[in-house]
Amino acid sequence: MSYLDKIKNLEEQDKKFIWHPFTQMKDWIEERPIIITDGRDCFVKDAYGKWYLDGVSSIWVSIHGHRRKEIDDAIKEQLDKIAHSTLLGLSNITSILLAEKLISLTDKSFAGLQPQLSKVFYSDNGSTAVEVALKMAFQYWIHKGVKGKHFFLSLKNAYHGDTIGAVSVGGIDIFHEVFKPLLFKTYKAPSPYCYRCDFGKTFLECSFACLKELENILEKHSDEIASVIIEPIVQAAGGMIVWPEGYLKGIRELCNKYNLLLIADEVATGFGRTGKMFACEYENVVPDIMCLSKGITNGYMPLAVTLSTDEIYNAFLGEFKELKTFFHGHSYTGNPLACAAAIVSIDLFEKEETLKNMQPKIALFEDKLREIADLPNVGNVRNKGLIAGIELVKDKTTKEPYPWEEKIGWKVAYKAREEGVLIRPLGNVIVIMPPLSISIENLNCLMDVIKGAIIGITTN
Repeated sequence: MSYLDKIKNLEEQDKKFIWHPFTQMKDWIEERPIIITDGRDCFVKDAYGKWYLDGVSSIWVSIHGHRRKEIDDAIKEQLDKIAHSTLLGLSNITSILLAEKLISLTDKSFAGLQPQLSKVFYSDNGSTAVEVALKMAFQYWIHKGVKGKHFFLSLKNAYHGDTIGAVSVGGIDIFHEVFKPLLFKTYKAPSPYCYRCDFGKTFLECSFACLKELENILEKHSDEIASVIIEPIVQAAGGMIVWPEGYLKGIRELCNKYNLLLIADEVATGFGRTGKMFACEYENVVPDIMCLSKGITNGYMPLAVTLSTDEIYNAFLGEFKELKTFFHGHSYTGNPLACAAAIVSIDLFEKEETLKNMQPKIALFEDKLREIADLPNVGNVRNKGLIAGIELVKDKTTKEPYPWEEKIGWKVAYKAREEGVLIRPLGNVIVIMPPLSISIENLNCLMDVIKGAIIGITTN
């Protein structure tokens, strides 16, 4: 069998056996799938030998690029010792070293601020990190002897994962509405989606009104609410919605006022994506619980962590017979291979001065985004650091959106793919989230291809 025949056979097997996530399979089986075989730096190669610039970091996980020798070597070294050992009743070296490194990292990021994150609970992806956080917050109040705090407050346009608890605190109807009969009750506050805000035309008006609506809910129901859960600064899967300045700080102040825990889901925004190590740093906000995943291992291995304060951790301490134990865990909790990758990935931030070297890239990124914002069918461009969302509209004056079924975002993505750039839209929003290690030259190319694809599709 020739190499070409082998590839065609793989394409057929893919369509025969694999059910792809967030993919309409009827469309998929009518198209030729792209099968990735290799990666290097900010590029991935398909089975036919074509290289593509990875414009979304393989769905937001690659920070330092593909095939980093330092991480490759760390995993190989750990593999020579042991691939996995449980944390249920045992420990392992890399999970201990990573936990210490994560707490040191948050200590540095939130120096002098309270509360202080001090404990690490391991899981394996963003959804499970959120499930841990929800159960932790719920059980905390039980152990404190506070009755009735059974619910959570989250935001519209929120996305916290795809397990049932995470979906319950989600707020994207197209993803979540079908599962409504399975979900537990939550309170929903308006999202500060300022481009389409019903409360005011300016960022300040939007922020003030959304915070007021949130407080109205808390005034009536704070005795029922265990925690407020948010994606700080950027609501990613909701359309890369960037919050107005002061909104995050306002939420923290309301949580303090009404004696509620604050959960920050930094799965998408953590590890430098916004230009700071954690998005919460922008407004000097420390959550009571913080969820991290995606970029934690540079996309090498599934890993997630839920960080908490001593105040929360201590509430679970007690005699065995009191059943205060946090009865939650996963088979691959604290996986040594994943923890080894994460340790090196975090070390690379300091070694390569990643956050410092991002600044000229962010400046170029924003210059290019301003050019794109002037295009006739671009309604809104929003970004924080090297995260951006470009919202395409049918009518710029009225903000009329393209009909969902026109797949305008996907048409732009397919056009960019022809030019060697891989992106994945969120409906009519073009998402850009390249590896932080991307060179100025490659970033320039990425943005020019995306601009050309938008022009090519929206002007025809």
